[in-house]
Amino acid sequence: MYPKIELHVHLEGTVRPQTLLDMARRNHLPLPAATIEEIAGLYQYRDFDHFIRTWVLTTNVTRRADDFRQILVDSAAEAGAHGAVYIEGCITPGDRAQRGVNWGEILSGYSDGIQEAKERYGVEVRLTPEIARGDPPELAEQTTKYAIAYRDRGVVGLGLGGLEAQHPADAYAPFFRRARDAGLGSVPHAGEVMGRASIRSALHLLGADRIRHGIRAVEDAALVAELVDRGTVLDVCLTSNLRTGVVPKLADHPLPALIDAGIRCSLSTDDPAMFDTDLGREYATADSLGVPARALFQAGVKGALCDETTRNWLLLLGESTWAAPSSKN
Repeated sequence: MYPKIELHVHLEGTVRPQTLLDMARRNHLPLPAATIEEIAGLYQYRDFDHFIRTWVLTTNVTRRADDFRQILVDSAAEAGAHGAVYIEGCITPGDRAQRGVNWGEILSGYSDGIQEAKERYGVEVRLTPEIARGDPPELAEQTTKYAIAYRDRGVVGLGLGGLEAQHPADAYAPFFRRARDAGLGSVPHAGEVMGRASIRSALHLLGADRIRHGIRAVEDAALVAELVDRGTVLDVCLTSNLRTGVVPKLADHPLPALIDAGIRCSLSTDDPAMFDTDLGREYATADSLGVPARALFQAGVKGALCDETTRNWLLLLGESTWAAPSSKN
């Protein structure tokens, strides 16, 4: 099994149905489903907006530090079983904080899981807290503040997620400036539901080091050229794009065209439990499109926000893997 890097996975979206039910019971919180089969029914999305509403509804059962620690460790275990060696997990602490969960419980819980994930499964995990589009300024400010405060406990970047069409990036530029001044990377979602204007805003207003999704860049040759010149990595999620209806069918997915144009693309699951996928299946799907695993790994190394020691380890791991005559792709 060759090594894999995952730079775009929402840890809240990795919780499998049985674990979700267990958390709801122990935290005495209702879910709009009582069985694994009913949760699977909830995960049949009509469109992107429906997915976001379902995501908010189901993730509300996570309340305690141990919940967040378990989410991270379980996620690393599953991804590691499919070859993951390095993960940058997206978390949305403001959503939980709005529902009465203590910020420290959230960030400490996830951070506590990082060392456990490494010791038990050999997987390096870093965190990228996200502002949700539509968050009021005071909530975006808190997310930024806690992201900066936890730099020494695994936080490496600030993200922006949520309803891309309804909430342009410009309102969040001050928070990203503050995060970047404090040494964090900028990893916003853009170019998933909306097109070139959203991607350019992420680049020019938020100082994006990477773009999560970014697939609609393929619609604009000048933007493609800019991304190539910048060396910007796009974190692509194949199954996610199909399940939310952003791409109608796999044959239409722009991943091969983006790579052929010279854009570096990593590969991720996005919300694997909610999209019924895993990292192994994502790589198999990419392989069916003619996209080699080696190129995806190299893009992951380029785009990772890790320290140089970790990056050098990843580089050596990739070189040793694909130097072997028996290596696939």
